[in-house]
Amino acid sequence: MIYLDYNASTPIHPEVQAAMAPFLAASYGNPSSGHWAGPPAAQAVARARAQLADLLGCAPAEVVFTSGGTESNNTALLGAFWAAGERRRHLVTTCIEHPAVVAPCHFLERLGAEVTSVGVDAQGLVDPSAAELAADLSWTNGVRGQRAWLWDEL
Repeated sequence: MIYLDYNASTPIHPEVQAAMAPFLAASYGNPSSGHWAGPPAAQAVARARAQLADLLGCAPAEVVFTSGGTESNNTALLGAFWAAGERRRHLVTTCIEHPAVVAPCHFLERLGAEVTSVGVDAQGLVDPSAAELAADLSWTNGVRGQRAWLWDEL
């Protein structure tokens, strides 16, 4: 049998499984807890964060762990919106996004964000120049009338 639903779940790589085994069996504490099980778990999370930051070339404080895709999407989209303040509140997405991306985009539209949904071709690929154009539209004198042209071109 061939498993094709990697959007929903993926097998755990054997190296990841081996690294996680102690935390799934014996050291399963909540890293935020103050009792005996918390500090070892917190140290493991800090170690993992530092290793990942080193791999990515960023500061450990820039690595945020979430419980899954929906929480990650919400954190990224809402975080970018709030961090932008009153400037650059334009999100460019695609017409084939997962509901976990579409829902926060709709929510942010109600809060004043401009959301542009770029079309895709028959293979589900975005034309990079169309996405770049969509992003550029929000920076060019607030011109909005060109959005219809973008749809016609896709």
